[in-house]
Amino acid sequence: MLSLSDVSVAYDGVPAVRGVSLDLPDGQVLAVLGPSGCGKSTLLRAVAGLEPSTGTIAWDGTDLGRVPTHKRGFALMFQDGQLFGHLTVGRNVGYALRLRRTPGTAQRVEELLELVGLQGYADRLPATLSGGERQRVALARALAVQPRLLLLDEPLSALDAGLRERLAGDLRDILRRAGTTALMVTHDHDEAFTVADRLAVMQDGHLVQEGEIEAVWRAPADTSTALFLGYARVLEGAAAQRVLSAAGLAGPPTAAVAVRRSALQVGPDGPLVGVVRTLRATPEQQRLVVDVDAVGECDAVAGLDRRLGPGDRVSLRVDATRLAVLPAAKTVH
Repeated sequence: MLSLSDVSVAYDGVPAVRGVSLDLPDGQVLAVLGPSGCGKSTLLRAVAGLEPSTGTIAWDGTDLGRVPTHKRGFALMFQDGQLFGHLTVGRNVGYALRLRRTPGTAQRVEELLELVGLQGYADRLPATLSGGERQRVALARALAVQPRLLLLDEPLSALDAGLRERLAGDLRDILRRAGTTALMVTHDHDEAFTVADRLAVMQDGHLVQEGEIEAVWRAPADTSTALFLGYARVLEGAAAQRVLSAAGLAGPPTAAVAVRRSALQVGPDGPLVGVVRTLRATPEQQRLVVDVDAVGECDAVAGLDRRLGPGDRVSLRVDATRLAVLPAAKTVH
């Protein structure tokens, strides 16, 4: 198990990572999610031993502070794969095994190529592969030596959106079948939700929240975390209480409420009423901004069975499962 305790990294006295503590159980995947510059990649490099840090980085209770990178038993996969262009796929995958003179290298390479869905690719050069195929080769190479921890640095960010979405599911399946413990950093919400078991949110070098993905999504730690995770708006005071009441919920007077884009839905006899300000139609629904009485502007959705326009007055019902009550209000939105 990987354990971090009060891990910090600073450059010329300027903190980049501030007092991060977390545990990653064996066989699980933890995604560290955060905006660019929040310190997530620096944290990954510190775990790998590539950045000097304070605090404790341990594996199964053993402090790795004095253990060099190549002796930690970890593998690091970068976002662009960094394959050797002059080597075939098979020789890329088996590179570390050959350095270690591991018996049965050829068979191990075949097993890994099958694991990542690239059977028959051993003799091809990286230049003949698609971006997704090159990332699969890089993943197979990282798994070749059976690392006790796989470190993934934005592993899919160099791919286009459609391919990234498909490969995220494949990456999740591959890590599950291999039983690999992995720490992944990413700024892509969908990638984190698809691949990982657990989620850690970083902002400005701090670990803001960590836990199972469903728990973090359903109960963000604060306003900024809710907005970063993809909630559309955060309501406070009387507006928050009115939306909670319309959803059949109750919360303390100081509570803020994070509202997903689809939480308010146009429907007959809904408990909220408002005026449509803007709308955009998709093939599946209409996405609206509604100035809700005694609440303010909120995102809402409507079916395609009714044509709406700016100025139309609509009633709205509230899906309680698409709300999150935050511990306290911090900013007004």
